Amino acid sequence: MSLPDNDWWRGAAIYQIYPRSFADSNGDGIGDLPGITARLPYVARLGVDGLWLSPFFPSPMRDFGYDVSDHCGVDPMFGTLADFDALLQRAHELGLKVLIDQVWSHTALEHPWFQHSRGSRDNPRADWYVWADARPDGSPPSNWQSWMGGPCWTWEPRRRQYYLHNFLPQMPDLNLHHPAVQDAILDVARFWLDRGVDGFRLDTANYYCHDRSFKDNPPQPPERRGDLPAAMQQHLHNICQPETLPFLQRVRALLDGYGGRMTVAEIGSANNLERMVEYTRGSERLHTAYSFMLLGAAPMPRQLAQMMAPWQQGEGATAWPSWALSNHDAPRVATRWAQGDARRAQQLLVLLACLRGTVFLYQGEELGLPQSELAFEDLQDPYGKAHWPRDPGRDGCRTPMPWQADAPHAGFGSARPWLPADPAHRALAVDRQEADPASTLHLARRVLALRRAHPALRLGAFETLHADDALLVIRREHRGSAVLAAFNLGAEAASHALPEPWPASDTALVLNGARVEGRRLHLPPAAALVLPLPR
Repeated sequence: MSLPDNDWWRGAAIYQIYPRSFADSNGDGIGDLPGITARLPYVARLGVDGLWLSPFFPSPMRDFGYDVSDHCGVDPMFGTLADFDALLQRAHELGLKVLIDQVWSHTALEHPWFQHSRGSRDNPRADWYVWADARPDGSPPSNWQSWMGGPCWTWEPRRRQYYLHNFLPQMPDLNLHHPAVQDAILDVARFWLDRGVDGFRLDTANYYCHDRSFKDNPPQPPERRGDLPAAMQQHLHNICQPETLPFLQRVRALLDGYGGRMTVAEIGSANNLERMVEYTRGSERLHTAYSFMLLGAAPMPRQLAQMMAPWQQGEGATAWPSWALSNHDAPRVATRWAQGDARRAQQLLVLLACLRGTVFLYQGEELGLPQSELAFEDLQDPYGKAHWPRDPGRDGCRTPMPWQADAPHAGFGSARPWLPADPAHRALAVDRQEADPASTLHLARRVLALRRAHPALRLGAFETLHADDALLVIRREHRGSAVLAAFNLGAEAASHALPEPWPASDTALVLNGARVEGRRLHLPPAAALVLPLPR
């Protein structure tokens, strides 16, 4: 099916590329933009609508690009602006849209804006970051805690003030309350829109504004307290402030002026669904948003059904969700949910394609790659180093893409990669799966083609016919197009009576022994069934 160009993102499937780990073209052990460009035909063959590039901007790389020191450039390790333009042109030739990460809640310590701001309390950029005086006893202005461990505040002796950082101390938070900061950020957006990008993934979008009175966050109830200091408090005052919404409206107005461009926000809060609806409802805020709801522990089918419910009525009906099962910040779903069971990993690909909203597929997810286990000496992630061995961090989902099973470094490049290529990934390499019609790669292509072909899967309403601890049965429908989908996420065989007979279809997708007999579904463990209703 085809959509008007301005609505191409509705129900689209987007492939996330982590540039450091996708393809190394120059033999320095780090993936780069020319490497991505050379592999774009592979991405196009998957049947996705576009790709999302994680940061490739100049950066000291303490957080691997999410600490930006220049919003309008390309870090030399990834290439040049000309390389980016070539990537964009090639992607568009292949019919792929291109989204790029935009990190607007904070910058690197080395960013010229911060270097100017830290110099004094009265320079033109003095208020571009979040500065606050110490309490009378010299302690930080609030009890806010960073997700990287420790307080959200670091002392700056030049100003004799603290600055805010919700993440690493070297990643100071911008003051998005300041109109000049908003203007500067929108200028960054224009720079990339003028180059032809099709949209932005907005990193930590609910962190844009803070409570300007610096109220202390209350503690979490004992039953909800986590291990990190940041997980021991309710983040009521350092994130998710109402002043964020007018800025999002400015962002939307800018993109609407270009036509056919979109935004997807990353949301991480205690009220993910509520925030996703709030940030995307109507036509004046962001186009869509995803959260970490499906990036943690496996939900039961009834919980999945509950997550889909808010988008069917009220304000939620004017909003639009996005969903991801894996990304660069979360353990791979083939391990986290499927526990290494290849059948389960395939089932989860089908499940993702049947969700209402826009869906994101992380590089290697189409291969069923499991999470990698790294030795401590191989870790690069600052979070993983700090929390080892209790939490090894994010490197296990960032290891190099395996292109060729028998090539050095699994075909990622000619030199030792920045993270070791996982020996367990060689058997799942692209060349091996290309040769196997029953592979996860071929299934991914098939299910993405099915989603693209049926308006019910891409745009349709989501009706839950049955959901319990193991079984999920849904109906998707859009303007006469209807699809039945069923999944057994449990450990035992299950069956379910349908409200009406569902006729067979030549385009049905049947996985792991699922079948329909008259009005009854039969689903072994890990089975999935996607059955379009003949018109």
